[in-house]
Amino acid sequence: MAIIELVLFLVWVNFLPFVAQLLMGDRLGRSVDGGLCWPDGRPLLGPHKTWRGLAAGVLAGAVAAPLLDLSWSAGALAGALAMMGDLATSFAKRRLSQPSGTPNAGLDQALEGALPLLVLVPAMDLGLIEALVGLAIFIPLTHAGSRFWAFILSPRADVDYPRVIRSTTRLREWRACHSPLARWQHWFNFENYVYYRVFMTSVFKALGWYAQGVHNTLGVTVREHTFYFDDLPPAFEGYRVLLLTDLHLDGLPGLTDAMIRQVQAHPVDLCVMGGDVRMEMYGPTAPAVRDLRRLLANVCTRDGVYGVLGNHDCIEMLPEFEEAGITMLVNDAQAIQRGGSELWLVGVDDPHYYQCHDLPLAFRGVPAQGFKIFLAHSPEVFREAAAHGAQLYLCGHTHGGQICLPRLGPVFTHSRAPRYTAAGPWCYAGMQGYTSRGAGASGIPLRFNCPGEIPLIVLRRSTAGASSEGVTLDPCPQAPTQAS
Repeated sequence: MAIIELVLFLVWVNFLPFVAQLLMGDRLGRSVDGGLCWPDGRPLLGPHKTWRGLAAGVLAGAVAAPLLDLSWSAGALAGALAMMGDLATSFAKRRLSQPSGTPNAGLDQALEGALPLLVLVPAMDLGLIEALVGLAIFIPLTHAGSRFWAFILSPRADVDYPRVIRSTTRLREWRACHSPLARWQHWFNFENYVYYRVFMTSVFKALGWYAQGVHNTLGVTVREHTFYFDDLPPAFEGYRVLLLTDLHLDGLPGLTDAMIRQVQAHPVDLCVMGGDVRMEMYGPTAPAVRDLRRLLANVCTRDGVYGVLGNHDCIEMLPEFEEAGITMLVNDAQAIQRGGSELWLVGVDDPHYYQCHDLPLAFRGVPAQGFKIFLAHSPEVFREAAAHGAQLYLCGHTHGGQICLPRLGPVFTHSRAPRYTAAGPWCYAGMQGYTSRGAGASGIPLRFNCPGEIPLIVLRRSTAGASSEGVTLDPCPQAPTQAS
């Protein structure tokens, strides 16, 4: 039992700094060596060794000490020795020309496991054999764990990963798309599974409102909206853009057929996809992709279909989307040519959940004076898009609330942007925007006081704005700088 306690203590002390980095990212991540180099020209320790990590290791030892009947000071000292061993190992690896973060079996774990024994062996009254056995278990166990997490949290080195990611992003992707987790993924998605599929479904069925909510969801329609711009190239006068977003095609039988009936009657110049093709944030993607192919086969578009990823889409779905005929914009831009003029379509990766949007990269190469339609899954980067000169911002994600109270509007918008951007037309600092209520439903396949829609955006030239209903819009005001 003492050997098991020793191993668990050592694992905990060395694991908590990693958890701190995973949760906090770059915050409080000042490097211990301050960027200094040794006379050999290599870093003293490297950027991965931070004061935050040292503090986390010491804190881990102090917190776990009572479980071993040790004083908190003894536990903190053991944690500090483990961190000293980790720093010594990093120093040795830099002298051996091994880059920071490079795994090295045995060397990485030996000192950070051995030095704490100077405190733990006498404090726990362990024998030499027990200490050596514990260390022999700790070294391969920790190495295997570090390799496992490195696999989860890092993009594969043999692929051209199309976006810059953080470790938290990679963990979320692994949860959402790693097929061996299929039987257990609902436990990693408490909100989507327990809250929506169990609790909320039971409530609406008990109230007798469930069937009506489903009926409302299947009533999705195409709604036309006209936007006026004084700098729209003349060749794009009357240009028609179909916005398909938040489809959640596998969430409700009959929903795909309802959408097909709507889009068949509306030929357009361009179709853009705002993300969220599948219902859940976990599980298989094939059913949703099959329905997507059926839907797109009925979309009549002159200039093709372009799309961005949503928070229900994982990046492993990109090849399937592209095979379905969608040109995916992952922090990228594409020029649409018409009559010697061009319109730029700029798309970013999901800014809500994965937060992999990169507007400077997406707008790179786009002429400053060009007419730009900005496409994102959610409205949460509207300020940045306006700063980059976008004329029109198209998005979804909020579902308009999906379940709204009469006169009061949505209960939740699931967006960090101000509520005025949650549905319909809006404007900010000269940029016009439209947030679709979405064609499908998420969480539970119900809608109340918030019908689903497929917006059809018509572009017109004018020096004064007007909506499709004929209501004149004032010039876009400078919106508040803080989200409400």
